[in-house]
Parts: sequence; structure tokens; C-alpha cells
Amino acid sequence: QVQLVESGGGLVQPGGSLRLSCAASGNRFVFYAMGWYRQAPGKQRELVASIRSSDITEYADSVKGRFTISRDNAKNTVYLQMNSLKPEDTAVYYCYARRGAVDWGQGTQVTVSS
Repeated sequence: QVQLVESGGGLVQPGGSLRLSCAASGNRFVFYAMGWYRQAPGKQRELVASIRSSDITEYADSVKGRFTISRDNAKNTVYLQMNSLKPEDTAVYYCYARRGAVDWGQGTQVTVSS
């Protein structure tokens, strides 16, 4: 089991940027697929971005060209750089780690509003 701690959420104006971080416990981080989901009020949780142990990345169509996922295996951390934020990006963002089973972080709120 991996413990995940997210940080970096907050309130930002439309067009602004935020960088989310997700720090993982353990010493096998490099083998995990990592990613971010989000859940807006009244909506289902949706996959935002993922990065495999091979560094192959995938993005939801709604964030392509605006969000970038990356990982630093030396720091056991995955990042989500979010640029050109829109009000519809408002949600709780959850980090996950997958290697067979899936572990989840506690979530961090991102609010995009003027």
C-alpha cells in the first residue's frame, strides 16, 4: 500500500495556473503508474491525466494542451501543471498510484473563479 499526500490546490482566476503535487511513500515509486482524477459537485469522477512507469502520458481531451503531468522518481512525487485554467476545471483533484491495486490520496480542492 502506498500513502499519497496531495498539495497545491487553491483558488485561482480564469486563465491562471496551479501546480499540484502528490508525494508517495515507499521505495518502489518508479514501478507505479500514477495519475490524477477529478470530481466536480454532482458529477462522476473523471480521469484527468496519467503517467506510466515508462513515462508514457495520457490526458483527457478537455485538458490536452493545458495540463502537463510529470514525475520525479527521486522525490517519489508526481506533478500536475495546470495552465489556462477554466471555471469548468473546478473540482476536487485526487492523485492515485496503481500497481495492480490502486491507492488514493485525500484530494485537494481546485477552484477557478473570478
